[in-house]
Amino acid sequence: MYRIAVVGDRDSIYGFAALGLETFPAESSEEAAKRLRLLADQDYAVIYLTETLASELEEELERYRETLLPAVILIPGVRGNTGMGIQMVKKSVEQAVGSDIIFNEK
Repeated sequence: MYRIAVVGDRDSIYGFAALGLETFPAESSEEAAKRLRLLADQDYAVIYLTETLASELEEELERYRETLLPAVILIPGVRGNTGMGIQMVKKSVEQAVGSDIIFNEK
C-alpha cells in the first residue's frame, strides 16, 4: 500500500500529522534532498515538499518530474507562498498539452 509523506520545516508540516500523513522535518536543503531520495525509494506515492526547501532542490526535483511515482507536490510553508508550486504545475501542463492553458500567456 502506498503512503503519503510531507517534508519541510517543522512549523510548516506539523499539522499534516493530524491528517494521518507521515511528516519528516528537514531544516536544510541537504537534509531534505537526502530524505526525498529515501522516501522515493520506499512505498511513497505522494511526497509534499515545502516551496522554501524546493527552491534549493531544483536539480533534485527534476529527477522526479518524468517518473510516475512518487508525485512530488510543492506546498507553501508558514512563511508564505513563493509561487514555485504553481509554476511547476504550469510547466507540467505545458509539457503534457503543448501550450499554456492555465494562464494563456503569450
